Amino acid sequence: MKIAEIRELATEELAERIQTEMANYTQMLLNHAVSPLENPAQIKAARRNIARMKTVLRQRELNK
Repeated sequence: MKIAEIRELATEELAERIQTEMANYTQMLLNHAVSPLENPAQIKAARRNIARMKTVLRQRELNK
């Protein structure tokens, strides 16, 4: 997900999306521990997407 797409989301939707992505990330890590993922770069991409979303959410909190 690109940063421009993240900034278009509403604050509530963004917080909800972070929770969903965190759950997916955790599940990916567990699945990768049991049997290797087909594309392990997905883990890195998911972690970075979560960081982008948290950054935008924090910026909104500070700008209030």
